[in-house]
This record gives sequence, structure tokens and C-alpha cells, in this order.
Amino acid sequence: MFISMNTQRQKTWRRRNLIIGVFVLLLPFIGSYLYNQFRTPGAMLTSENYMERPIFSFWVNDFWGGNLSAMGSGGITCCQAIKGPTVKITWILSTTEEQEKRGLKQETHETTLTLPEQRRTDRYLHVRFLENNSVQIIWSPNLDSPFDNNPSAAN
Repeated sequence: MFISMNTQRQKTWRRRNLIIGVFVLLLPFIGSYLYNQFRTPGAMLTSENYMERPIFSFWVNDFWGGNLSAMGSGGITCCQAIKGPTVKITWILSTTEEQEKRGLKQETHETTLTLPEQRRTDRYLHVRFLENNSVQIIWSPNLDSPFDNNPSAAN
């Protein structure tokens, strides 16, 4: 009886060791899957301002994009999921000291644009503010401005 009990215990421990071993081997795959499910998704915003007025702040679907000097470019804000067929862009035009002396006031503008198709490698949404308060947006895999290379940028 003692021998059969010992054999039964050995079988139980072998099974446990096998299950633990399989779990340890699968742990990196499970961790990778969970990381991809819960990681912060989204895009980084970068911007350019081709207006004579500075932009106090701008938002893309309520995701703050920063501020821009007149005829300047901005930094990068990270990371927000930007999805859907359209995006709402809101911006506040500020004034330089000289413009304020001429009587210009702060103005808030808003527009809705069709969101261009995002390729798998695209990480940056470039926002370009042009004269007459028009806006262009386009996706890009890097920080290089894609507007000069792509005449079909959304307006």
C-alpha cells in the first residue's frame, strides 16, 4: 500500500509540475496579449501655423494639441485615440501685442473635417492652420511634414 500511495503522489506532482511548466512557457505570450489589450492607444498630434496670428490653444476631438506662435510650428502632444469618420477641430486665435493695439480680439473657431484613412504605420496626425481659418489634416508615420508630398490632404 505504501508503494502505490507513493506512486500516486508522484503522478500528482508530475502533473502539477507539467501544468506549472506550461504556464511559465505561456506567461510571456499572455503578458504580451494583455499589454496590447490595455496599452494606451492613439496618435500623437503635431501642428503648423501659417497664419499671422498665434494660436492660443487647439483641440482635435477635445484632445488638446497645444499652442502655436504666428507662422510657427508646435511640439507633439501624446497620446489619444482619434477615430471616426470626422474630427472636430477647435482653435482659439490669440493676438500679438501689436495686433492687440490695432484692435484685434481673441477669436474662437471650429470646423469639422473628414478624418483621412490611417495606415497601420501612421502614428502622427499633422494639423496645419492656414490663412482664412482653414485647416488641413493628414496622417504620417513620422514627424516629417507630409503636406508637401500629398496634395490630397483633407481641407
